[in-house]
Formats: sequence, C-alpha cells, structure tokens
Amino acid sequence: MIPQPTDAPLPNPISTALSLRNTKGLRTVRQALDRGDAFLVFQPIQDARSPEKNAFYEGLIRITDQAGLVIPARDFMQICEADELGRHIDCKALELGLQTLRDRPDIRLSINMSARSIYHAPWIETFRSGIKDDPIIAERLILEITESSAMISPDITALFMEEMQGYGTCFALDDFGAGQTSLRHFKDFRFDILKIDQCFIRNLHTDPANRAIVTAVLSMARHFDLLTIAEGVETSAEAGIAADLGIDCVQGYLFGKPGSLPDTGDDSAWVRRTA
Repeated sequence: MIPQPTDAPLPNPISTALSLRNTKGLRTVRQALDRGDAFLVFQPIQDARSPEKNAFYEGLIRITDQAGLVIPARDFMQICEADELGRHIDCKALELGLQTLRDRPDIRLSINMSARSIYHAPWIETFRSGIKDDPIIAERLILEITESSAMISPDITALFMEEMQGYGTCFALDDFGAGQTSLRHFKDFRFDILKIDQCFIRNLHTDPANRAIVTAVLSMARHFDLLTIAEGVETSAEAGIAADLGIDCVQGYLFGKPGSLPDTGDDSAWVRRTA
C-alpha cells in the first residue's frame, strides 16, 4: 500500500535536538540541586575613584555535576529562567548568600534573582528564615534583578521592592540598557543601584557613542539618586574614563574574576555612605 501524502509538518531536527538538550540540562541541574551541589563565587565591585576600596561583592551561583565539574551557567540559566527550576535556583542562591553574610559580617553581598521568584513562597520563607536570628543581615543584602526580568510584571515588582526595602534590603537593576525597560515604569521602581550593561562600557575611552549614552544614563541616575556601576570593565582605560564621567563603582575582570572571598572585607564606612 502506497503511503498517502499528509499535510502534517515534518519534525525539525534542530528543534528536536534543542528540546532534548534542554530536557537533559534541566534534569542535570535538578539532580545537582537535590544533591546540594551548588556554591557561590564572588566578584568584587570597587570604588571607581579609589579602586583599592571595595564596595561589595556579587555572589554568583555555580552548580556542579556528579563528577564535580561546574556546569557552565550559559548551559542552563536561560532554559531554567521560565521553568519552576529557576525558582529553586533563586532560593538556593539566596540561602547561600544569607549564609555568607552570617559568616562574614564585614561585607555586603548582592545576589541575582528573577522577577518570576517575587512572592514565591519558598523564596520568601528562605529570606525570613535567613534573617530570623539577625535581622541586620537584610541590610547587607542587595538583590539584583535584570532589566528584562523586571518588566515581566512591573507593578508587582515595584510593590515587592517597596516591601523588601522595609527590611533595609537594597535593589540593583542589572544589565541596564540590554533590556526593554519602559521609562514610564522606571520612575515607579525603587531601585537603589543602576548597573550599566557592559556593551556601553566596552571601549568607553574611544567610542563617542558609548560615552554619550553613558553620560545620559548618569544624568538620569543622578536625578533618581541611584548608585551607578559600570559592568564588564576590562582595561584601565575603561576604568579611568568611567571614573572621569562620574560612575560610582566598577566591576569586571580588571578588578577580579569570580572566585573565593578574600580574608579581609570591604570598607564598610564607604558602603554606608553610598548605599
């Protein structure tokens, strides 16, 4: 019998392969979290005008497979973002961050979270449990939310930020300029820190367009009384022009790759003045 033609589309081999890879990636990360195979690495954020002074650290979650090898974040973060597993990652990052703040009372620490984790019951419970014995810990915590994530539900995000700031917790708008924040919503958010995306910092000393954009961003940040951070600083020339333009802090490989915390902490007096 000769098969009859059908209008059903043929499977796309590329889509099938990507789906299988994503499914495997989610399963690997879920199993790692169940085993407790997650830890933080820390990247310093420095005072732009006095780079020897540390402002705070960003804690970045790392997850390892059964062999103890770190699973590259690029292999799972994007596919986990919209999955329930992303909420588990945010909870684990917060748990590890609060533990670090308990162990190191001399530092401040920022932790990334997705706006999808806002009012997620396990995340809220992790936060409350983490500060139960020492509420002051919340005042040394900074939560970083990406620009694109904040726009998922801007009204709820703004309400959540207001409530969390009642504990003394600060908020940083991460990767500003890389997403699609509506300026209509921006004035309603209660961010304390603005992190300028590295695409505008790259070659800042030689790229007049980037300098013009950064100058405009700084003007807006000053109006809203926001601390500014240049992301992805890799050369002393970029760091120098960032300071000259008036950026408050700098972050990037020039000052340190993500790794272990140093034995000594930050200049806490500086942090109190600028936060």
